[in-house]
Amino acid sequence: MEKQLEGKTAIVTGASRGIGKAIALVLAVHGAKVAVNYFENREKAEAVVKEIEAKGAKAIAVKADVGNTEQCAKMVEQVKKEFGSVDILVNNAAITIDKTFKNSTKEEWDKIMATDLDSLFNTVHPVLKIMLEQGSGNIVNIASASGETGFFGQVSYSAAKAGVIGFTKALAKEVASKGVRVNAVSPGIVGGTLISDKIPEEYQKKFVEMIPLHRFGKPEEIASAVFFLASDYSSYITGQVLSVNGGLVT
Repeated sequence: MEKQLEGKTAIVTGASRGIGKAIALVLAVHGAKVAVNYFENREKAEAVVKEIEAKGAKAIAVKADVGNTEQCAKMVEQVKKEFGSVDILVNNAAITIDKTFKNSTKEEWDKIMATDLDSLFNTVHPVLKIMLEQGSGNIVNIASASGETGFFGQVSYSAAKAGVIGFTKALAKEVASKGVRVNAVSPGIVGGTLISDKIPEEYQKKFVEMIPLHRFGKPEEIASAVFFLASDYSSYITGQVLSVNGGLVT
């Protein structure tokens, strides 16, 4: 069976754990060469690279702070030099600081915006130049149910993720005629991620009761949606937000 992403190169930001790791692995399984981006945990990123290589695919670990324009440009340059192209970009890296807005600081707001929203400019801008020259490419941004409906205690995170959705829809219209597709996957509460890990156990049960499918999602389920949007299976889809949330937000 032909691998859908054979010969393609993908960059996955925040790929050393959780959803990012699952995305990197599924893209590799389907034939892509993968750049595993990380910022702090080199050990975990290199472990993901080894896992990918064990599956017979190629991968490298690339350090870059997605909130830093210069570091992102260097990352993209490094990946293109190593693999020859950049065909898929998955903007997954994100942080959240759960606090009510009145107790939040401007410093915390700026930190979230830099990682969760400014990062899209920092990564997409250099990647898009490559994709436009190639006449092809796929950008998949990871949004959030929080950006679709707003979650208590997540004003800054919800604002950033709503921005991700707006960015996705607008850019898709600009570059569709150039052969580049731009979509987003919007996860609900996913186990083993920055959001679910912070939810106290007693509250986790309450959240599960709110979800029609009565469970948290799995990183692999988000990764499957990303693969679909990054592959030719979705060749007539652009500017869309694929919600993967168990029915939490409809």
